[in-house]
Formats: sequence, C-alpha cells, structure tokens
Amino acid sequence: MIRIVLADDHRMVGMGFRMIIDQQVDMEVVATASDPEATFAAVTDLQPDVLVTDISMGTQKSGLLLAERVVASGAACGVVMLTMHVEQEYLRQAMQRGAKGYVLKSSSDEELFAAIRAAAAGETFICRDMLGTFVQEALNGVDSSAGALTPRESEIVSLTVKGYANADIADQLAVSVKTIESQKTKIMTKLGLHSRPELFDYAAAHGLINV
Repeated sequence: MIRIVLADDHRMVGMGFRMIIDQQVDMEVVATASDPEATFAAVTDLQPDVLVTDISMGTQKSGLLLAERVVASGAACGVVMLTMHVEQEYLRQAMQRGAKGYVLKSSSDEELFAAIRAAAAGETFICRDMLGTFVQEALNGVDSSAGALTPRESEIVSLTVKGYANADIADQLAVSVKTIESQKTKIMTKLGLHSRPELFDYAAAHGLINV
C-alpha cells in the first residue's frame, strides 16, 4: 500500500483528489494539509511513501520550497507536484529541487496514479503535456539558466518586472529593503544581465511574468 500525504490549500480541490486517490486499491491518503508547515509536519510524523503537493499554497512557489525541504530532510518520501502551472520554469525548478513527479491538474487520473506509483518506486514521471517541451528544450540545448535561480530569486524577478518597488517587494516577502537590493544584484550577476529591459526579456522567456 502506497501511503500518501496530500497538500492543497483549496479544501474542495483537495477533497476531490483524495476521493480519486483513495479509490485505488494500492493507495491510501493518510493525511491532508493546506499549508507548507502542516504538510512538513505530517510528512515528518507519518513518514509517507509519497507527498502530493500543489506548487502554490498561500505564497508563490511555496510547494517548490516544501519539496526542497522534504528532500533535504532525508525523508524516504517521493514528491509529486500536482499543479495548474504549465510553464517549463516550474517544471525545471521542481526537478532541480528533487521532485519525482510533475502532473497538471488537468491531466488524466491515470497520469496522477502513474506519477504516484513512480515516486513511490524512486522513479520520475512527467505528465505528457509537459514532457514533450521539456525533452525538446533539453535536446535543443535551451539555456537553462532559469533553473539556477532559487524560488525566492525567481519571485523577486517576477515582482520586479511587474513594477513593484524594492520597498514593496521587501514588505511582501517580509525582508529588509537592503536584502532585496542585495538579492537583485546577485540575480543580475548570476544571469549575466546588465539592465532592466534585459531582465524583462529574461522573465518573459522563462515564464516568470505570469508567476
């Protein structure tokens, strides 16, 4: 029996997926949660085989940070991202942070089950609608520098190109303005960029404008 913790901050959505998963004879949802802290606590306490989590729970990309935290903890728990985000940037970051699966909420139930079974076995599964572009970009040698950004850095880029001032970004992320300024400098250096227009072009190319 594959034991699963399911995390989604939309209660009705989570209930729907729980019903679907529990109908499988080899799967059991042992806990549900609606925020990263409660989810991590459930994973720590229950030691499930698989964590199925949304990418956005309360804050942008919180699911990615959660996946990274679960993997870093050494828990024997495969992480499957279940999300509406179709941008390749999210998929790249999910894989870099140790996720074993990436499934869209619009994917078939069979793909979700396949992702859960693969994660439980320590294997990787990417849903069909995301896999084609992911493989093609890899074959074409597309610049993967977006993956070099942490979730927080990507969030800062997104807010910057949307026109938020440093003070607004600092307030939204609960850090100091000095920290945001330092992070921006680090980001520009990491990406090899020199101007705001270049940053905007980068964000557009990597799906960060709609984050």
